[in-house]
Amino acid sequence: MGRLSIRRPVVRIGPDGARRELDTLAVEEPLELRVDGKPLSVTMRTPGHDVELAHGFLLTEGVLGSAADISTARYCDSFDDDGRNTYNVLDVALAPGVEPPDASIERNFYTTSSCGVCGKASLDAVRLKTRFSPAADPMTVSPALLSALPDRLRAAQKLFDSTGGLHAAGLFTTDGELLVAREDVGRHNAVDKVLGWALLDGRVPAAGTVLMVSGRASFELVQKAVMAGVPMLSAVSAPSSLAVELADDTGVTLVGFLRGETMNVYAGAQRIATG
Repeated sequence: MGRLSIRRPVVRIGPDGARRELDTLAVEEPLELRVDGKPLSVTMRTPGHDVELAHGFLLTEGVLGSAADISTARYCDSFDDDGRNTYNVLDVALAPGVEPPDASIERNFYTTSSCGVCGKASLDAVRLKTRFSPAADPMTVSPALLSALPDRLRAAQKLFDSTGGLHAAGLFTTDGELLVAREDVGRHNAVDKVLGWALLDGRVPAAGTVLMVSGRASFELVQKAVMAGVPMLSAVSAPSSLAVELADDTGVTLVGFLRGETMNVYAGAQRIATG
């Protein structure tokens, strides 16, 4: 399996001058996802939890409704210059009767780690219809519980401690229990790994959960929450205008700027028990 981090020489410059040191970097490698042998997408990701990543990606694209919709997931032969398998090509076989990805949802074959939505043919194509609408989910949480989630997620970021270069996503219960946390160079990949874990663990629809992300809340992250039936998305940074619009349209509670005891609730404020 691919390495998670590597050591590279750097010149560190500070008040006392310059010196050469070794720095730890997060590994970024391409993953080509194939469905029934047909290339579907390439994303730049941190190696590891690739099967979860594939399940989460296909769930949030509307291809999967349960883990049983995939019969097998296996790495294909993909060799480096030294003849070693890179484990950078994953082929997923859909179960009989499962419809393949909709060809009308056109994606660029290459997806950057910073933007998973750029390959969409149009904004309308992104508004996929979910099988697990979170709109009626009655869950509520207190502001105090939400305020504790960023630190709990940060404590689970083991690779970030050594590299400082990864996004994180975590799925929490309404009691604040961390069910799963994943790190990745791509924020959308971290979320796909979390939701793929939930699908494989039989937790989709993910009713009564909070999806916590370490960065900003983009349109695509709200879409992924909707597709998995997650009723609340919280972020330590800002949401985009389209993220707020989609959250409001689909019944997702969207919290941004969650820092310390303060936060902004952009949609679905009824799930925050303030009184």
